[in-house]
Amino acid sequence: MANRKYLFFAEVARSLGLKDLAKLFKETAAQETEHAFAHFRLLHPELVVGDVALLSDEEKQKIAARCLELAIEGETYEYTTMYPDFAKAARDDRDSDAAAEFEAQAQESKEHAAIFRKAAHNFGLLTSIEEFHARRYTEALKTLEGESPQPVAAGSDPATQKWICQKCSMIYDPVTGDPDSGIAPGTPFSEIPDDWSCPICGAQKKTFIPYEEPIAA
Repeated sequence: MANRKYLFFAEVARSLGLKDLAKLFKETAAQETEHAFAHFRLLHPELVVGDVALLSDEEKQKIAARCLELAIEGETYEYTTMYPDFAKAARDDRDSDAAAEFEAQAQESKEHAAIFRKAAHNFGLLTSIEEFHARRYTEALKTLEGESPQPVAAGSDPATQKWICQKCSMIYDPVTGDPDSGIAPGTPFSEIPDDWSCPICGAQKKTFIPYEEPIAA
């Protein structure tokens, strides 16, 4: 987390023309990465590779499979527990006594309420993204183990065909639309204005491609 935070700070400093400060943040981010790697080595000694030349193909596959299993576990936790809980907390906070107090503060409370609504909406979008990540890791694990991945295909009905952002994996579902951006539920992707952008990363509409979902057996 510190690594990503400092890289973000570095980008902010770079945009301000503060090159030396940006360099400092980047250097610190790299150091935090080494700290994190040290933690991971302690938490998962089974993934520590000494001399790779001494490993059999089976041992290499086992280590890679363990990485994918942990990735699947993490992404599944995010879309089944973490983001839904975050979304609930955001909704609860918006309706709490604290939010009511903010409303009494006129413009400030209005801004806070908007932030809570946006947070709840974004956490909902992130849930489907993490589910997509978990599925991709699962497919990679099956491939590693010699299994054929489940076939996928994009929907053919514009009213239900989903589209995915190639930059952040946000999935646009026409059934729910993007009300926070003025896109009503039931709006096919083709009918979204060209100046619409991804609500998560801000990528342009042209960055999206049809979303391929698993085909039911």
